Amino acid sequence: MTRPGGSWQNWGRTEKVRPQAVEYPTTIEAVRRSVRSAAARGRAIKAVGAGHSFTGIAVAPGVLLELSELSGLVAVDRERSRVRLLAGTRLHRIPALLAPYGLAMTNLGDIDRQSISGAVSTGTHGTGLRFGGIATQVVGATLVTAGGELLTVSEDENAELLPAVALGLGALGILVDITIQCVPAFALRAVEHPEPLDDVVDGALERAAREDHFEFYWFPHTDVALTKTNTRLPADAATAPLSATAKFVDDVVIGGAVHQAVCSAGRAVPALVPGISRLSAKVWGDREFSDASSRVFATSRGVRFREMEYAVPLDRLPDAFRGVQRVVAERGWRIEFPIEVRQAARDDLWLSTASGRDSGYIAVHRYWRNDPTEYFAAVEEVMLAHDGRPHWGKLHTLDAAALRARYPRFDDFVALRDRLDPKRAFRNPYLDRVLGP
Repeated sequence: MTRPGGSWQNWGRTEKVRPQAVEYPTTIEAVRRSVRSAAARGRAIKAVGAGHSFTGIAVAPGVLLELSELSGLVAVDRERSRVRLLAGTRLHRIPALLAPYGLAMTNLGDIDRQSISGAVSTGTHGTGLRFGGIATQVVGATLVTAGGELLTVSEDENAELLPAVALGLGALGILVDITIQCVPAFALRAVEHPEPLDDVVDGALERAAREDHFEFYWFPHTDVALTKTNTRLPADAATAPLSATAKFVDDVVIGGAVHQAVCSAGRAVPALVPGISRLSAKVWGDREFSDASSRVFATSRGVRFREMEYAVPLDRLPDAFRGVQRVVAERGWRIEFPIEVRQAARDDLWLSTASGRDSGYIAVHRYWRNDPTEYFAAVEEVMLAHDGRPHWGKLHTLDAAALRARYPRFDDFVALRDRLDPKRAFRNPYLDRVLGP
C-alpha cells in the first residue's frame, strides 16, 4: 500500500520502499506508456497488487505501478466458462462479477484481499488434493513486455509460454489481463471440529484423498488439531449460512479482537502462551455451516502476522509436520500462532511449488511484532530436509542456486526471462536473489 509522501509497505510490514515514482494506470495503454517511460529514464518498473506478499517480490525501488484502478471484467466466454479479468481485480470482488453468469472460481485460498495478478504470480493456493493453485486456472494472459509491447499468451497463441507466464513472479512483464477457466457456481458444506492431533496427522493423507477440501491447524503446546473439511455441493443445494451474529463473533470478536489480545499478552509474557493456546484450541473451530463457495473458502484475518510456507512431496507431509513439532518442543519456544497444513494437486507450471508432484503445505506464522527469524530458520531447515519448496510470496532464505535444484524447469524460466527482459526492466532485489541478476 502506498502512503502519502510516496513510501510503500506491504501488509505484513516486512518490506518498505520509497519508489522514484508512483503511477496509477487506469488502462492497458497507460501501462504501456509507463513501461516505455521508465525504460527511457533507465528506471526499473514493478506492478504491485494488494501488498499481501511477505517477501520483497513486489518491491519497486524505481517506478511503482499501482494497478488497483485496472480492475473489472473484460469479457465472458459462456460456452467455455471462461472470463477475462483486468489484472488489478481483487479476488473478493470476483464472485459478484461471475454470479450473473452462474460461474465460480474452481478453488480459492483462505484470504481474498489479493489482486488476481498478484495471486497467480506468487503461487497462491487453497487446499484440496484434486485442485491446483489459482495459477492453474489461468488459460490466457496479456502482459506488457520490457519494450512496452503487448504479448498475448493462450492455448492458441504462444501456448508454449503459458506454463511460465501463468506463474511468472512478475519477472517476465506486467500482467494486464488474465483469462480464468471457471466452473459452474457451487456451494460448500463446512465442518470444523477439534480432534486429537496424532489421529489427524496419522490420517491426513487418507482424508486429503477422500475429501474435496481438507486442512488442519495446530496450536503449538496443545495435542489438538482444528480440522476443516469442505464438501462441494450444487449451487441450488439448500444451505445454512452462518448468521450475521455468529460470523461477527467468530471472525471479528474471536478471530480479531481476542486473538489480538492473545498475541499482545503472549509477547509481553511468553510464559502465558501455552495456556492461552490450549484455551484457543477449545474456543476456535467447532461449527458446521454451508454457503456459496467463495464465502466458505475465504476467512477474515484481523491480526497482522508474518508467514513462511513450504511445499513438500505429499507423502512426506506427516514426517515434515512432526519435524516442526520436535523443533518447537526442543527449542522451548512459545509460539502464539497456529500452524496450517494443506494440500494441492500436482501441475505443470514451471515455477509452481506443486510442479510435477502432489504437494503438502506447512505454513508457520508469528505475530508481526515478534521476531520470526530463529523460528522460521529452524522450520526452514526441516522443510529443506524433506525436499521442500518455499512459497514465493512468503518468507524464506533461498537463492537461485538453491532453487535451481528444486525446479526441473528453473533454467527454462530464466532463459525466457533473458529473452523477454534482457535489460531487467522488471528486476528488484528479491528477483535478483531468487532468479539471479
